[in-house]
Amino acid sequence: MIAKFVLSLLFLAGMLFLQLLGLMKIIPIYISSPLLLFTLFYFFNLFNQRNRFKGF
Repeated sequence: MIAKFVLSLLFLAGMLFLQLLGLMKIIPIYISSPLLLFTLFYFFNLFNQRNRFKGF
């Protein structure tokens, strides 16, 4: 769990840096924005997973 958290934080920091490069028009923003979106989705999904009752 801790390794996933550290890895996702590093990946999130990398994608934020890519987004910053996209805002400076160094790389295309239509490439950096979906990558940041998927990274944020994975990051928040990692903490939303819990033991849920799935039925009988």
